[in-house]
Amino acid sequence: MATETTRKHGKRYDDSAKKREHMLPYSPADAINILKDMTAAKFDETVELHIYTNADPRHADQLIRSVTMLPHGTGKPKRVLAFVQGEGETLAREAGADFIGDEETIRKIEQEGWTDFEVSIATPEMMSQIGKLGRVLGRKGLMPNPRTGTVVQQNDIPRAVKEAKGGRVEVRMDRSANIHVPIGKLSFSPEALIENLASCIFAINEAKPEGIKGNLFKTVHLTSTMGPSLMLSVTEVQALKVD
Repeated sequence: MATETTRKHGKRYDDSAKKREHMLPYSPADAINILKDMTAAKFDETVELHIYTNADPRHADQLIRSVTMLPHGTGKPKRVLAFVQGEGETLAREAGADFIGDEETIRKIEQEGWTDFEVSIATPEMMSQIGKLGRVLGRKGLMPNPRTGTVVQQNDIPRAVKEAKGGRVEVRMDRSANIHVPIGKLSFSPEALIENLASCIFAINEAKPEGIKGNLFKTVHLTSTMGPSLMLSVTEVQALKVD
């Protein structure tokens, strides 16, 4: 993902690409302004951050996984499933959970592969019941996990649900040592996108394993859903501050 490969694109993409300047890499602010200027789609495109890291995914002590709260949200509502019981059901529903992971829902996931949600949250006592769902939820990154803040005590259910439906995003390195994170929509102000970007960078740096020596980032790109990618200055990206 670190570089653009040679392939054919549509006319809209090529017209947008022609608007790029020929000076690389870009500062985060310049890249965001260029992306907003290049927009050609008839919908509100997502702005995506793509980082190629110096990590070696073959080593467990170099894997990167974390979460961060985008101060201005993602611009996309998320459907939340809460694996809870008893009073937890009431807490989850009042907080805005879209689905409750009861016995019928667990059966539906296990037997039909149902995954019409973006985030699942569970209390510790429910993990023994949903462990068998790892085959379905695990490969889609939907399995509740204490490391990502999706396994919480019952009294934390309202906070977890509200964060999941707000600006909470997961930061996860793939098998190619890349990290892909949405940081908002093109309709967001440049300032909002910069602040969301800074929050992501901070979370990634905080999650840097000790097994990774030297600079964590090899290359950093910003792109929109339908637009070409823009390479960012790694130095300027890492200099971003979270207020």
